[in-house]
Amino acid sequence: MATSQLRARAERKRRAQARKAPRESVFAERFGVFAECLLTGVWIAVASLPLVTYPAAFAAGARHLRRRTSHEVGGLREFAADFRAAVRGGWIAGVAGWAAAAAVWVDVQAVRAGIPGGPLVGAVGLFALIGLIVAGLRAAAVWEPGASWRALLAEAGRRTVLDPAGSFLLVGGLAVVVASALFVAPLAVPVLGAVAAAAVAVEARHRRR
Repeated sequence: MATSQLRARAERKRRAQARKAPRESVFAERFGVFAECLLTGVWIAVASLPLVTYPAAFAAGARHLRRRTSHEVGGLREFAADFRAAVRGGWIAGVAGWAAAAAVWVDVQAVRAGIPGGPLVGAVGLFALIGLIVAGLRAAAVWEPGASWRALLAEAGRRTVLDPAGSFLLVGGLAVVVASALFVAPLAVPVLGAVAAAAVAVEARHRRR
């Protein structure tokens, strides 16, 4: 009986403190999320330097942003731990991504060489590469420690096709990264965090449907 009374008293005290605690304004909260996205983009860029680790980097960045929007504690240390967990199987996805990019580059060279049917093959290869990138982003957005990258990518591929609106939003985010790199290359680094945030938002939107 005494224990339950103590618990009830502690709960009332916690609620009273929560009511007294100053709440962050909507503007301040949204600006804080935006700033966190830019910082996360820098982390993702640094973690992607080994070239085959970019899926793991985006997965760790997306999980960090999910913690941020859920008001959970997390920082660079948690990002690094998630990155180490994601890279165990994620590097294989990274190698596969570079192999797909190389195949598209060969298609582009075929188009330039004027090989018959080259333009069609090049267009198909380019669209396939974009689809693979979008599926990779969607898989990274829902990654959790211990998840299988093969299963994540298979499910993300289906969502990419069945949710075209969300996929087009991610294509727009990728276009912003490319445009930033073309005009001012350093801007592409923080924008990577915004792309990860867009992938998280697209997946959250898909779950609510």
